[in-house]
Amino acid sequence: MVRKIPFAAAIVISSVSIAQASELSEDQMRAVFDAEIAPALLSPEVVSAVAAQNARHAGLTQDEITERDLEWRGQVGMSDAALVASVVENAVADRLREVVDSSGGRITEIFIMDAEGLNVAASAATTDYWQGDEAKFTETFGAGRDAVHVGDVTYDESTGRDQRQLSVTLLDPETGEPIGAVTAGIVDQD
Repeated sequence: MVRKIPFAAAIVISSVSIAQASELSEDQMRAVFDAEIAPALLSPEVVSAVAAQNARHAGLTQDEITERDLEWRGQVGMSDAALVASVVENAVADRLREVVDSSGGRITEIFIMDAEGLNVAASAATTDYWQGDEAKFTETFGAGRDAVHVGDVTYDESTGRDQRQLSVTLLDPETGEPIGAVTAGIVDQD
């Protein structure tokens, strides 16, 4: 389902355990996102990192994207994983981890995608590198600046939890143009 909700900063995907999925509304997930996650996304470092990766990835073919995604999947969990490290070991990823850590367990993960749906920064390694073929990306970045996607409750291998996803488009705060997407797992702790 796609809903239009004005928001000037980001895409979000929110995680909710199946037992709690009916207890946490979309409005509650948005409130957590707006209060705890969005401020971190407005930093110049986030916009700069996404813009730089968009420039590096301009012109990538689908075969090249698929090759990078396969490389990522082969590296997850390995100690010498250069591609994974480039996403989880950078200043923006450090900031995302700070947000996750300071949430007291309410936020399970946050990751940012570029205009191709490829990971830019993540609080922890995701299952795959390319999100561009998933609703969290196609129904937000691909649907416009105010699009919000709320997914069904499913099991997420990267967090080891049942999750519900809420997604919105990441915008350049100066131009208002879509530059990527953000995903965050949010769990009801009330």
